[in-house]
Amino acid sequence: MIRVGLGYDVHQLVEGRELWMGGIKLEHTMGLLGHSDADVLIHAICDALLGAANMRDIGYHFPDTSADTLGMDSKIILRKTIELLASKGYRLGNIDATICAERPKMNPHIPAMQQCMAEVIGCDPDQISIKATTTERLGFTGRQEGISAYAVALIERD
Repeated sequence: MIRVGLGYDVHQLVEGRELWMGGIKLEHTMGLLGHSDADVLIHAICDALLGAANMRDIGYHFPDTSADTLGMDSKIILRKTIELLASKGYRLGNIDATICAERPKMNPHIPAMQQCMAEVIGCDPDQISIKATTTERLGFTGRQEGISAYAVALIERD
């Protein structure tokens, strides 16, 4: 049996925060505002995985009202999401994700993101496709007010 899920996340860019994307820290003048480390890529991927397994969403399992999740490293959220899927007998098939950001440029960091998340998930980096795009200076992303990410995940169960 195979299933597919779609995930989306967005966070505001602000000064005074670190910028985490795909589990790695990027050098930038601003970071993403959020209850956890606000890694929009991992959050979108987790929502896609949870959706594919019909297990609600990231906010249900890791609420932004909980002291336990305050400042949480999103790699922990990803690992726990994979454990939740495994509890229902699912394993990752593949992930296809897109980051929408004007700056910083994401392309140079994609291999490191793939490697980092593959280590957390316990899969081959080739199972994680990451692309980056801009919005051609349009909208909140184009004005560099925030960054968003989309993800599709395929999961399998024997």
